[in-house]
Amino acid sequence: MPQYNPPLRDMKFVMHELLHVVDELKLCPKHADIDEDTINAVLEEGGKFCSEVITPINLSGDAEGCVLDKTTHEVTAPKGFKEAYAKYVEGGWPALSCDPEYGGQGLPVMINQCMYEMMNSANQAWTMYPGLSHGAYEALHAHGTPEQKSIYLPKLTSGEWTGTMCLTEPHCGTDLGLLRSKAEPQADGTYKITGQKIFISAGEHDLAANIVHLVLARLPDAPQGSKGISLFIVPKFNVNADGSLGSRNGVYCGGLEHKMGIHGNATAQIVLDGAVGTMVGQPNKGLAAMFVMMNAARLGVGNQSLGLTEVAYQNAVAYAKDRIQMRALSGPKALDKAADPIIVHPDVRKMLLTARAYAEGGRALATYVALQLDKALSSDDEDERKECEDEVALLTPIIKAFLTDNGWIATSHCMQVFGGHGFIHEWGMEQFVRDARINMIYEGTNTIQSLDLLGRKVLGDNGKKLKAFGKKIAAFVEEEGTNEAMQEFINPLADIGDKVTKLTTEIGIKAFQNPDEVGAAAVDYLRVVGHLTFAYFWARMAKLALEKKDGGDPFYTAKLSTARFYFAKLLPETASLIRTARAGLQPLMEMEEALF
Repeated sequence: MPQYNPPLRDMKFVMHELLHVVDELKLCPKHADIDEDTINAVLEEGGKFCSEVITPINLSGDAEGCVLDKTTHEVTAPKGFKEAYAKYVEGGWPALSCDPEYGGQGLPVMINQCMYEMMNSANQAWTMYPGLSHGAYEALHAHGTPEQKSIYLPKLTSGEWTGTMCLTEPHCGTDLGLLRSKAEPQADGTYKITGQKIFISAGEHDLAANIVHLVLARLPDAPQGSKGISLFIVPKFNVNADGSLGSRNGVYCGGLEHKMGIHGNATAQIVLDGAVGTMVGQPNKGLAAMFVMMNAARLGVGNQSLGLTEVAYQNAVAYAKDRIQMRALSGPKALDKAADPIIVHPDVRKMLLTARAYAEGGRALATYVALQLDKALSSDDEDERKECEDEVALLTPIIKAFLTDNGWIATSHCMQVFGGHGFIHEWGMEQFVRDARINMIYEGTNTIQSLDLLGRKVLGDNGKKLKAFGKKIAAFVEEEGTNEAMQEFINPLADIGDKVTKLTTEIGIKAFQNPDEVGAAAVDYLRVVGHLTFAYFWARMAKLALEKKDGGDPFYTAKLSTARFYFAKLLPETASLIRTARAGLQPLMEMEEALF
């Protein structure tokens, strides 16, 4: 069975040495009292929960899956999931970054992000149950009425109830303008909602007393397309005025999806049969409210793959040090054994270092974005809030798409390290690969994220957000430009920065003539910009490692070696990506449809 050790040392390095999060957060009034010891203590305890409570039920949960009783429409989660969730609630973990007004602890989003990374490493399928709840909390906190907030937020904060978001329908996925679910107004101000939703993660289960579905549907007089969508709260059990549970609502699970991975999470087909709902926000403005939840989910999905990258790396390293196979090409290394451990072989090291570089680079980027989100939510400086909001908007599609692409690459590499054993369920590696694959698909496929980055976030404002982030990179390049020890990192960082600027301009000119050029270049473009962000954070981490490597702590020596590997072996991928992005639309559209 795979093991997991929370990467607390690297988390502390990113938070306290790279990003100086305590100093940054103290400028936000609501976090003025935060200190390093508190952050570390919370994550140490969280790490224990992850490694001791939910890691042991990951492999078994995947094998067992969820079970639907077609008579009652009730779903039973795998053995141990309900008990683990009860411990999670008892420990107060759902409330970490929630508003104290509703029973939350009011801690920074950044701490919650680190906690969720560990939870995803330990058990992604289980983590999706509380993860969706947090998104529902965010949407209602931003757009709910005072009455809705008073009824639902304390229960979501405590974890007594869980939440979902019900978007996708059998005939439409990303194109929500096509959805057909109907909401009929009632005399008492509620709505009767009818329709069918599919692919609803954590849509039905036995972990909590109630499930709060956030459902997109159309009013009878709604305009066509995405401008005619409203958002509704549809609880599994109707809620009385005093907050107690009432009658069973007309929303139920009609079936469970048979998935490639995340078997421990109930991906449900949800049937709405005259279900009672209350509107969130304004009529026909449901997408604006739901996007709060969707953006939180996109950051969460990137975090899922970050977690899987880390745990796959840990287990592959342990195996590579133990498994003996052949001798090193340069001669025997383990003279007391019949063969050398496979970690001596260059390509095994390449696979391991790829996973390590993507995990540590992803952690730096994800923690940075969470910190910017904290400042966007809590700073008392309006200009700083706007700057941070723009940066989060720019980097969200990169978190979602680049980290999940990297997670797929890394888990596949780590399974390869195991050879034939990697294909066997008991080792756990093939589960990491299967679980990682969904992250590239849901919450907006990675192609959708790429279109969002290039079309909306970059070209949509003439590169304003990208230029603002680029200024930070340029300032760092200038600051370290005369530091001889940093040239192996600064020169390639400056080079990729210049190339991104040129590529963006070139694609923008093409897109002005034909918008389809955005679709032709977007996926390659996002990956190039993803590498730009990683190169920036890896250069900054290398600077710290260079300064501290002679102090006797091997952590910094390893960090420097990983940085050198990233710049030598992974960043050069951008050369081919830039070339294919520049190849443009014609090679994709030249063939007539009939010839496919």
